[in-house]
Amino acid sequence: MDVTSDSPWAGLGLDALSGRVLEYLVGHPAASAPTVAAAVGASPDQAESALRSLEDVLLVIPIADRPPRWKAGPPRSSLGSLLARRRAELAQAELYMEQLHEIYDVAARPQTPHLMEVLEDNEEVAARYAHLLKGSTHEVLHLAKPPYVTGPADASDHADASGHVDGAQPEFREGIRLRSVYDTEGFTDTVSLETALRGSAGGGEFRLSSRLPLKLVLFDRTTALLPLHDDRPSAGSLVVHSPALVAALAALFEAIWKHAVPVSLESRQDWPAPRQTRETTPLDERTQAILDLMATGMKDDAIARVLDISRRTVQKHVSEAGTALGARTRFQIALRAAERGWLPLETPNSNE
Repeated sequence: MDVTSDSPWAGLGLDALSGRVLEYLVGHPAASAPTVAAAVGASPDQAESALRSLEDVLLVIPIADRPPRWKAGPPRSSLGSLLARRRAELAQAELYMEQLHEIYDVAARPQTPHLMEVLEDNEEVAARYAHLLKGSTHEVLHLAKPPYVTGPADASDHADASGHVDGAQPEFREGIRLRSVYDTEGFTDTVSLETALRGSAGGGEFRLSSRLPLKLVLFDRTTALLPLHDDRPSAGSLVVHSPALVAALAALFEAIWKHAVPVSLESRQDWPAPRQTRETTPLDERTQAILDLMATGMKDDAIARVLDISRRTVQKHVSEAGTALGARTRFQIALRAAERGWLPLETPNSNE
Protein backbone atom coordinates (compact mmCIF):
# COMPACT_ATOMS: atom_id res chain seq x y z
CA MET A 1 0.00 0.00 0.00
CA ASP A 2 1.45 3.35 -1.04
CA VAL A 3 1.40 6.23 1.44
CA THR A 4 0.93 9.58 -0.36
CA SER A 5 0.99 13.14 0.96
CA ASP A 6 -2.77 13.07 1.49
CA SER A 7 -2.67 9.81 3.47
CA PRO A 8 -3.07 9.68 7.28
CA TRP A 9 0.70 9.19 7.67
CA ALA A 10 1.49 12.64 6.27
CA GLY A 11 -0.41 14.22 9.15
CA LEU A 12 1.71 12.22 11.59
CA GLY A 13 4.94 13.38 10.03
CA LEU A 14 5.86 9.95 8.58
CA ASP A 15 7.36 9.53 5.11
CA ALA A 16 5.96 7.05 2.63
CA LEU A 17 8.46 4.30 3.37
CA SER A 18 7.97 4.50 7.14
CA GLY A 19 4.23 4.26 6.58
CA ARG A 20 4.62 1.12 4.49
CA VAL A 21 6.90 -0.44 7.10
CA LEU A 22 4.42 0.30 9.90
CA GLU A 23 1.53 -1.10 7.89
CA TYR A 24 3.48 -4.32 7.28
CA LEU A 25 4.42 -4.83 10.93
CA VAL A 26 0.87 -4.09 12.16
CA GLY A 27 -0.37 -7.10 10.16
CA HIS A 28 2.56 -9.48 10.81
CA PRO A 29 4.44 -10.88 13.80
CA ALA A 30 7.88 -9.58 14.68
CA ALA A 31 10.19 -9.50 11.67
CA SER A 32 13.84 -8.70 10.99
CA ALA A 33 14.98 -5.73 8.97
CA PRO A 34 15.85 -7.84 5.87
CA THR A 35 12.42 -9.44 5.99
CA VAL A 36 10.73 -6.04 6.27
CA ALA A 37 12.92 -4.68 3.45
CA ALA A 38 11.91 -7.47 1.12
CA ALA A 39 8.21 -7.07 2.03
CA VAL A 40 8.08 -3.30 1.31
CA GLY A 41 10.46 -3.30 -1.66
CA ALA A 42 13.31 -1.38 -0.05
CA SER A 43 16.98 -2.00 0.61
CA PRO A 44 18.02 -3.33 4.05
CA ASP A 45 19.63 0.02 4.90
CA GLN A 46 16.46 1.91 3.94
CA ALA A 47 14.32 -0.46 5.97
CA GLU A 48 16.70 -0.15 8.95
CA SER A 49 16.48 3.65 8.77
CA ALA A 50 12.69 3.57 8.61
CA LEU A 51 12.51 1.19 11.57
CA ARG A 52 14.73 3.49 13.67
CA SER A 53 12.48 6.46 12.78
CA LEU A 54 9.41 4.53 13.87
CA GLU A 55 11.16 3.54 17.08
CA ASP A 56 11.92 7.20 17.84
CA VAL A 57 8.21 8.00 17.82
CA LEU A 58 7.34 4.86 19.81
CA LEU A 59 5.40 3.12 17.01
CA VAL A 60 7.62 0.01 16.86
CA ILE A 61 9.88 -1.71 19.37
CA PRO A 62 12.92 -3.96 18.83
CA ILE A 63 12.99 -7.46 20.25
CA ALA A 64 16.39 -8.46 21.60
CA ASP A 65 17.36 -11.15 19.14
CA ARG A 66 20.43 -11.40 16.95
CA PRO A 67 19.75 -9.93 14.50
CA PRO A 68 16.96 -7.96 16.25
CA ARG A 69 13.38 -8.33 15.17
CA TRP A 70 10.85 -5.54 15.09
CA LYS A 71 7.28 -5.49 16.35
CA ALA A 72 4.56 -2.83 16.02
CA GLY A 73 2.92 -1.53 19.15
CA PRO A 74 -0.89 -1.52 19.57
CA PRO A 75 -1.99 1.16 17.06
CA ARG A 76 -4.64 2.69 19.30
CA SER A 77 -2.22 3.45 22.12
CA SER A 78 0.97 4.06 20.10
CA LEU A 79 -0.64 6.18 17.40
CA GLY A 80 -2.85 7.87 20.01
CA SER A 81 0.22 9.03 21.90
CA LEU A 82 1.81 10.32 18.70
CA LEU A 83 -1.35 12.20 17.78
CA ALA A 84 -1.49 13.79 21.25
CA ARG A 85 2.11 14.98 20.88
CA ARG A 86 1.36 16.38 17.43
CA ARG A 87 -1.69 18.24 18.79
CA ALA A 88 0.43 19.77 21.54
CA GLU A 89 3.01 20.86 18.97
CA LEU A 90 0.29 22.42 16.78
CA ALA A 91 -1.22 24.23 19.78
CA GLN A 92 2.21 25.63 20.63
CA ALA A 93 2.69 26.70 17.02
CA GLU A 94 -0.72 28.39 17.02
CA LEU A 95 0.16 30.26 20.23
CA TYR A 96 3.43 31.37 18.67
CA MET A 97 1.51 32.53 15.59
CA GLU A 98 -0.72 34.73 17.76
CA GLN A 99 2.31 36.21 19.51
CA LEU A 100 3.91 36.96 16.16
CA HIS A 101 0.67 38.60 14.97
CA GLU A 102 0.56 40.83 18.05
CA ILE A 103 4.12 41.95 17.31
CA TYR A 104 3.14 42.61 13.70
CA ASP A 105 0.03 44.55 14.73
CA VAL A 106 1.95 46.77 17.14
CA ALA A 107 4.61 47.45 14.52
CA ALA A 108 1.99 48.37 11.91
CA ARG A 109 -0.25 50.43 14.22
CA PRO A 110 1.67 53.74 14.11
CA GLN A 111 1.30 53.76 10.33
CA THR A 112 -2.44 52.99 10.43
CA PRO A 113 -4.64 56.04 11.14
CA HIS A 114 -7.38 55.75 13.77
CA LEU A 115 -10.43 56.34 11.64
CA MET A 116 -12.92 56.37 14.53
CA GLU A 117 -13.01 56.66 18.31
CA VAL A 118 -15.79 55.76 20.73
CA LEU A 119 -16.24 58.05 23.75
CA GLU A 120 -18.52 56.52 26.35
CA ASP A 121 -18.03 58.93 29.26
CA ASN A 122 -19.86 62.29 29.22
CA GLU A 123 -16.92 64.13 30.74
CA GLU A 124 -14.65 62.71 28.06
CA VAL A 125 -17.11 63.86 25.39
CA ALA A 126 -17.17 67.39 26.85
CA ALA A 127 -13.39 67.53 27.07
CA ARG A 128 -12.94 66.30 23.50
CA TYR A 129 -15.55 68.79 22.20
CA ALA A 130 -13.76 71.67 23.92
CA HIS A 131 -10.40 70.47 22.61
CA LEU A 132 -11.63 70.17 19.02
CA LEU A 133 -13.38 73.55 19.23
CA LYS A 134 -10.27 75.34 20.49
CA GLY A 135 -8.15 73.57 17.88
CA SER A 136 -10.36 74.62 14.95
CA THR A 137 -8.78 77.25 12.73
CA HIS A 138 -11.34 78.22 10.08
CA GLU A 139 -14.78 76.56 10.30
CA VAL A 140 -17.21 74.78 12.64
CA LEU A 141 -20.43 73.29 11.25
CA HIS A 142 -23.24 72.27 13.57
CA LEU A 143 -26.54 70.37 13.29
CA ALA A 144 -28.61 70.50 16.48
CA LYS A 145 -31.81 68.62 17.28
CA PRO A 146 -33.51 67.31 20.43
CA PRO A 147 -33.14 65.55 22.75
CA TYR A 148 -30.36 67.64 24.27
CA VAL A 149 -28.13 66.70 27.16
CA THR A 150 -28.89 68.87 30.17
CA GLY A 151 -27.11 68.72 33.46
CA PRO A 152 -26.87 70.56 36.75
CA ALA A 153 -26.44 74.29 36.68
CA ASP A 154 -22.80 74.06 37.76
CA ALA A 155 -21.91 71.46 35.13
CA SER A 156 -20.34 74.07 32.89
CA ASP A 157 -18.15 71.56 31.11
CA HIS A 158 -21.01 69.25 30.14
CA ALA A 159 -21.59 68.74 26.42
CA ASP A 160 -23.49 66.53 24.09
CA ALA A 161 -22.46 65.43 20.62
CA SER A 162 -24.60 68.05 18.94
CA GLY A 163 -22.23 70.75 20.12
CA HIS A 164 -24.32 71.99 23.04
CA VAL A 165 -22.25 72.94 26.04
CA ASP A 166 -24.85 73.43 28.73
CA GLY A 167 -24.09 76.63 30.58
CA ALA A 168 -20.66 77.06 29.01
CA GLN A 169 -19.44 79.90 26.82
CA PRO A 170 -18.04 78.47 23.56
CA GLU A 171 -14.53 79.65 22.82
CA PHE A 172 -13.93 80.39 19.13
CA ARG A 173 -10.73 81.66 17.64
CA GLU A 174 -11.04 84.96 15.82
CA GLY A 175 -11.83 84.47 12.16
CA ILE A 176 -13.56 81.10 12.53
CA ARG A 177 -16.82 80.78 10.63
CA LEU A 178 -19.57 79.13 12.69
CA ARG A 179 -22.65 77.84 10.86
CA SER A 180 -25.44 76.11 12.74
CA VAL A 181 -28.72 74.53 11.66
CA TYR A 182 -31.30 73.93 14.41
CA ASP A 183 -34.25 71.63 14.21
CA THR A 184 -37.40 73.78 14.10
CA GLU A 185 -39.31 71.69 16.63
CA GLY A 186 -36.59 71.84 19.26
CA PHE A 187 -35.40 75.37 18.80
CA THR A 188 -37.62 76.91 21.47
CA ASP A 189 -35.84 75.19 24.38
CA THR A 190 -33.59 77.31 26.59
CA VAL A 191 -30.36 75.53 25.66
CA SER A 192 -30.90 76.10 21.94
CA LEU A 193 -31.76 79.77 22.36
CA GLU A 194 -28.79 80.54 24.60
CA THR A 195 -26.40 78.69 22.32
CA ALA A 196 -27.75 80.43 19.22
CA LEU A 197 -27.55 83.84 20.89
CA ARG A 198 -23.92 83.35 21.87
CA GLY A 199 -22.95 81.98 18.49
CA SER A 200 -24.77 84.69 16.54
CA ALA A 201 -23.35 87.44 18.76
CA GLY A 202 -19.87 86.11 17.97
CA GLY A 203 -20.47 86.37 14.24
CA GLY A 204 -21.98 82.93 13.73
CA GLU A 205 -24.71 82.19 11.22
CA PHE A 206 -27.66 79.95 11.92
CA ARG A 207 -30.68 78.61 10.14
CA LEU A 208 -33.73 76.50 10.90
CA SER A 209 -34.82 73.28 9.25
CA SER A 210 -37.39 70.63 10.06
CA ARG A 211 -36.64 66.96 10.68
CA LEU A 212 -32.84 67.06 10.83
CA PRO A 213 -31.49 63.54 10.25
CA LEU A 214 -28.85 63.61 12.99
CA LYS A 215 -26.91 65.67 15.53
CA LEU A 216 -23.45 66.60 14.30
CA VAL A 217 -20.46 68.91 14.73
CA LEU A 218 -17.75 69.20 12.06
CA PHE A 219 -14.41 70.80 12.88
CA ASP A 220 -12.42 72.21 9.94
CA ARG A 221 -13.85 69.38 7.80
CA THR A 222 -11.26 67.04 9.28
CA THR A 223 -13.07 65.65 12.33
CA ALA A 224 -16.72 64.95 13.10
CA LEU A 225 -18.45 64.44 16.45
CA LEU A 226 -21.86 62.76 16.62
CA PRO A 227 -23.81 60.71 19.19
CA LEU A 228 -23.64 56.91 19.20
CA HIS A 229 -27.42 56.79 19.71
CA ASP A 230 -29.47 59.60 18.19
CA ASP A 231 -32.25 59.22 20.77
CA ARG A 232 -29.83 58.98 23.72
CA PRO A 233 -27.12 61.65 23.34
CA SER A 234 -25.80 61.00 26.84
CA ALA A 235 -24.97 57.38 25.93
CA GLY A 236 -21.65 58.28 24.30
CA SER A 237 -20.29 59.82 21.13
CA LEU A 238 -18.36 58.86 18.04
CA VAL A 239 -15.33 60.82 16.85
CA VAL A 240 -14.78 60.33 13.11
CA HIS A 241 -11.40 61.00 11.48
CA SER A 242 -11.95 59.08 8.24
CA PRO A 243 -11.53 61.61 5.38
CA ALA A 244 -14.17 59.88 3.26
CA LEU A 245 -16.78 59.81 6.03
CA VAL A 246 -16.05 63.38 7.13
CA ALA A 247 -16.40 64.56 3.52
CA ALA A 248 -19.76 62.76 3.24
CA LEU A 249 -20.99 64.36 6.48
CA ALA A 250 -19.84 67.78 5.28
CA ALA A 251 -21.76 67.29 2.02
CA LEU A 252 -24.86 66.35 4.04
CA PHE A 253 -24.49 69.53 6.11
CA GLU A 254 -24.17 71.71 3.00
CA ALA A 255 -27.30 70.16 1.48
CA ILE A 256 -29.25 70.86 4.67
CA TRP A 257 -27.79 74.36 4.99
CA LYS A 258 -28.76 75.24 1.41
CA HIS A 259 -32.45 74.53 2.02
CA ALA A 260 -32.63 75.75 5.63
CA VAL A 261 -34.22 79.11 6.47
CA PRO A 262 -31.90 81.96 7.60
CA VAL A 263 -32.97 83.48 10.92
CA SER A 264 -31.91 86.60 12.80
CA LEU A 265 -32.27 87.19 16.53
CA GLU A 266 -31.12 90.81 16.41
CA SER A 267 -34.62 92.08 17.13
CA ARG A 268 -34.59 90.51 20.61
CA GLN A 269 -34.27 93.01 23.45
CA ASP A 270 -31.55 90.87 25.04
CA TRP A 271 -29.45 90.78 21.84
CA PRO A 272 -25.87 90.92 23.18
CA ALA A 273 -24.22 92.59 20.18
CA PRO A 274 -24.79 95.92 18.40
CA ARG A 275 -27.62 95.60 15.92
CA GLN A 276 -26.94 95.82 12.22
CA THR A 277 -29.52 97.49 10.05
CA ARG A 278 -30.78 95.82 6.90
CA GLU A 279 -30.17 98.33 4.13
CA THR A 280 -31.96 96.33 1.46
CA THR A 281 -34.95 95.18 3.53
CA PRO A 282 -38.07 97.36 3.44
CA LEU A 283 -39.34 95.80 6.70
CA ASP A 284 -38.47 96.70 10.24
CA GLU A 285 -36.13 94.24 11.88
CA ARG A 286 -38.71 92.56 14.12
CA THR A 287 -41.24 91.98 11.34
CA GLN A 288 -38.50 90.48 9.19
CA ALA A 289 -37.49 88.12 12.00
CA ILE A 290 -41.11 87.07 12.56
CA LEU A 291 -41.61 86.36 8.86
CA ASP A 292 -38.37 84.36 8.74
CA LEU A 293 -39.53 82.15 11.62
CA MET A 294 -43.08 81.91 10.31
CA ALA A 295 -41.70 80.61 7.01
CA THR A 296 -40.10 77.68 8.83
CA GLY A 297 -43.53 76.50 9.98
CA MET A 298 -43.27 77.84 13.55
CA LYS A 299 -46.50 78.69 15.37
CA ASP A 300 -47.06 82.06 17.01
CA ASP A 301 -46.31 80.81 20.53
CA ALA A 302 -42.96 79.39 19.43
CA ILE A 303 -42.04 82.56 17.51
CA ALA A 304 -42.87 84.66 20.57
CA ARG A 305 -40.60 82.61 22.77
CA VAL A 306 -37.72 82.64 20.31
CA LEU A 307 -37.87 86.43 19.89
CA ASP A 308 -38.70 87.08 23.54
CA ILE A 309 -41.90 88.95 22.74
CA SER A 310 -45.59 88.35 23.38
CA ARG A 311 -47.85 86.27 21.17
CA ARG A 312 -50.00 89.35 20.60
CA THR A 313 -46.97 91.23 19.27
CA VAL A 314 -46.28 88.42 16.83
CA GLN A 315 -49.85 88.49 15.57
CA LYS A 316 -49.72 92.30 15.24
CA HIS A 317 -46.64 92.20 13.04
CA VAL A 318 -48.02 89.34 10.93
CA SER A 319 -51.25 91.28 10.46
CA GLU A 320 -49.38 94.44 9.47
CA ALA A 321 -47.24 92.47 7.02
CA GLY A 322 -50.40 90.96 5.55
CA THR A 323 -51.96 94.42 5.12
CA ALA A 324 -48.82 95.75 3.44
CA LEU A 325 -48.75 92.77 1.10
CA GLY A 326 -52.50 92.64 0.45
CA ALA A 327 -52.60 89.09 1.83
CA ARG A 328 -55.08 87.53 4.23
CA THR A 329 -53.68 84.09 5.03
CA ARG A 330 -50.27 83.06 6.34
CA PHE A 331 -49.72 81.14 3.11
CA GLN A 332 -50.39 84.25 1.02
CA ILE A 333 -48.15 86.35 3.29
CA ALA A 334 -45.23 83.90 2.87
CA LEU A 335 -45.76 83.67 -0.90
CA ARG A 336 -46.00 87.42 -1.51
CA ALA A 337 -43.14 88.15 0.91
CA ALA A 338 -40.98 85.77 -1.12
CA GLU A 339 -42.07 87.45 -4.37
CA ARG A 340 -41.16 90.85 -2.95
CA GLY A 341 -37.76 89.65 -1.77
CA TRP A 342 -38.58 89.70 1.92
CA LEU A 343 -38.12 85.91 2.08
CA PRO A 344 -36.05 83.48 -0.02
CA LEU A 345 -38.07 82.16 -2.94
CA GLU A 346 -37.31 78.54 -1.96
CA THR A 347 -38.51 79.11 1.60
CA PRO A 348 -41.01 76.41 2.60
CA ASN A 349 -44.59 77.63 2.88
CA SER A 350 -46.04 77.77 6.36
CA ASN A 351 -49.51 76.56 7.36
CA GLU A 352 -52.42 78.88 6.92
